[in-house]
Amino acid sequence: MKNARIRFLTLLLLIIGLAVGTIVLAGQARQSNAKGLQEILSQGFIKAPPEKRLIEAGKIEAEVKKGGYVTQKKSVGIVTGQVATEQLALALAQTQVSSTPSGMVRVNRGRFQMGNVENDKSAFDWEKPVHTVTLTYDYWIGKYEVTFNEYDTYCAATGKSKPSDAGWGRGTRPVINVSWWDAIGYCNWLSEREGLKKAYDGDGNLLDKSGKVTTDITKVEGYRLPTEAEWEYAARGGQNSRGYKYAGSNDLNEVGWYLDNSGKKTHPVGEKKPNELGLYDMSGNVMEWCHDRWDDSYYSQGPQTNPTGPSSGALRGVRGGSQSESAPYCRTAFRIGGTSTVSGDKLGFRLSRTVF
Repeated sequence: MKNARIRFLTLLLLIIGLAVGTIVLAGQARQSNAKGLQEILSQGFIKAPPEKRLIEAGKIEAEVKKGGYVTQKKSVGIVTGQVATEQLALALAQTQVSSTPSGMVRVNRGRFQMGNVENDKSAFDWEKPVHTVTLTYDYWIGKYEVTFNEYDTYCAATGKSKPSDAGWGRGTRPVINVSWWDAIGYCNWLSEREGLKKAYDGDGNLLDKSGKVTTDITKVEGYRLPTEAEWEYAARGGQNSRGYKYAGSNDLNEVGWYLDNSGKKTHPVGEKKPNELGLYDMSGNVMEWCHDRWDDSYYSQGPQTNPTGPSSGALRGVRGGSQSESAPYCRTAFRIGGTSTVSGDKLGFRLSRTVF
């Protein structure tokens, strides 16, 4: 039966190994191999004859691993003479499919009021009118802002110059002094490193899974910047929102680094309380680049389902406030436009990805 177990392992690796990377059964890791995939698979179904799919009775402890994803573990019970059926293999495959990329939080689709909901007197005109926005898809968003540790790894791998830390330190502090173009360069690099289709072309347009320019955010596979709507919905807590003024509290000191408590410098990510979704530093620490182009009248004329911003414009949306801003700039409704080529010690970013 040892050979049967190996055959089963190989079969599972061929089924989900291309997407997963490594599967560990009973503590023994074997790498997936694409060779021969077409011989036994057709649209996800096993074509090997039953006699080659016999496996031992008992429990198989499966561990599904892939770089950039949370490791998933699953126990599968096997009865005497059972074959590795489509259902059994897909049960393991679904473990990977439903897993969340490392360092990200899943945001379930929903509808929310976008804009100056609180009717704050310090709000800008371009935070109005308040309007209902519907997101028809789930997405992942970074639990933390991208850190110097992460961005420096990208620079080392690509030969790109490392941005200045303004003398505040690197490590787990949010990366600063990055332009919008720097941010999407990191997104594309990370996508390709993890075997995903990159999200942006050289002109900053979104790309679908086939590499074609698209405005449909639901068709973009790779890492990207969140849209303004995604950012605000997540900052407000998504379906778990309690209606706070800031991301996770009505008391900014609980959730954010800003002018009154930061010492006018950034701090390591995750030191303050998270919001309702478990997201950190969405109010304060650094302002965050969003995907959208900027138009201060967009709220009154843009689409209210899956908005991705105007079709043209040199500015890009910026959200969240920073370590050197006063409290009104850290509200979840606050928005402003920034020149895409500009960087500074107030500007950083976090990642987003569409769930397929």
